[in-house]
Amino acid sequence: MSQDRENRDAESPPAKPRSNASLAASMVGIVVGMVCLTFAAVPLYDMFCRVTGYGGTTMVAEKAPEKPLERKMVIRFNADTAKELLWEFKADERAIEVRVGEERLTSFSAKNDGTEPVVGTAIYNVTPLLASKYFNKIQCFCFENQLLKPGEEMHMPVSFFIDPEIENDPFLKDLKTVTLSYTFFLSKNQSVEGRNTP
Repeated sequence: MSQDRENRDAESPPAKPRSNASLAASMVGIVVGMVCLTFAAVPLYDMFCRVTGYGGTTMVAEKAPEKPLERKMVIRFNADTAKELLWEFKADERAIEVRVGEERLTSFSAKNDGTEPVVGTAIYNVTPLLASKYFNKIQCFCFENQLLKPGEEMHMPVSFFIDPEIENDPFLKDLKTVTLSYTFFLSKNQSVEGRNTP
């Protein structure tokens, strides 16, 4: 019986080793797939955050409810600038008191202290994170390229309201203060041909 097995093994052709070319092609395919997933992950994550309010991302609305509630909250504003961006960036108001469901308008200011035109882009978040899904922006300058020439200053409005649905959230029934924070970064696109205005 062992002789038959040896004869069969001798008759069967040896397995061909995988060629270097096919291995390289597989590796290139994996790398290309990972790069594609990386580019797709950013917009997908952004969409997820906008829908769920995850990570402190606020919601976007066209208008506030017609009847605000009696409940009041204090909205604080915070402004930061990345080290590589030579701008002064600040909130024009430190804090305001609003009624839940009431549309309010505030603004931020940015000034280019450098000697060259610079394009910046702002991102934002809300704390506490649980409140972000109830913080609705109607008008905002975030995610838009803003060009400032040397010494130029710009005021950027933000219109917002707190969704009355926050009243039904048992985890936020005692919440009295919400902080809206913006951080300006040096934009990857430094084209000075156009300017997005808020």
